[in-house]
Amino acid sequence: MNEVLHLPHGVLSHAAAAEGRNKPALVLCPGGGYAFCSIREGMPVARAFARQGIEAFVLRYDCEPAPIGTMPLHTLSAAVAWVRINAVRFGIDPNRIAVGGFSAGAHLAGMLAAVWHRQAWFAPQTDLQAHRPNAAVLCYPVVTAGEYGHRGCFARLAGSDPARQQAFSLETLVEEQMPPVFLWHTLEDQTARVENTLLLEAALRRASVPHELHLFPHGVHGLALADFETYDPARGRRPDRHVAHWLELCAEWIKEL
Repeated sequence: MNEVLHLPHGVLSHAAAAEGRNKPALVLCPGGGYAFCSIREGMPVARAFARQGIEAFVLRYDCEPAPIGTMPLHTLSAAVAWVRINAVRFGIDPNRIAVGGFSAGAHLAGMLAAVWHRQAWFAPQTDLQAHRPNAAVLCYPVVTAGEYGHRGCFARLAGSDPARQQAFSLETLVEEQMPPVFLWHTLEDQTARVENTLLLEAALRRASVPHELHLFPHGVHGLALADFETYDPARGRRPDRHVAHWLELCAEWIKEL
């Protein structure tokens, strides 16, 4: 039976255990526009990473009441710290804990990766080293509050004030302390447009943050694993064997860090 940890404003679930010792781990944040947490981008993905030898956890973070501000960020912070504290029990290397996510969940993972070292974003007693991610996996991420921004996400985070929304614009928060980042997106995504990833990639280069980027020519937003387990034909999310390679590429990247 998978372990479930109830956190303030969220629930962390442990997926099927990966084989081996001193494994890397991944804490996944499903997407859902900061309005809900997608089932398709949670446990199915975690189980796939576990099959690749990466211990995986799924964070379901509260999306109410809006505007939610830093509440999901603090929940993810607590989840990563808990995984690190319990690393020996799960056979995890405490220095190989990644955060990851899809769409709005990728924005959340990217936020912790970007601001983990900035005390002002967290409660005064927060142990910043305990929640430090060693890598970030951002799948078709929501990034910018600017021209190409997903307006609904930033309204859920910060209300209608553009200045408050801009504080969560991920590409403006990148510094050299950010851990290595894996990015993928499709060029046909009309929900979180590919410019989000391109803006973030440019910021990563400017800050000399190691990263890997994959752009796929076809596919709508929200493909998840791009396989038959996570397909959603009503929204045009069909299996795509080419896009589905992202998981193998990402698992290889995590294990080589």
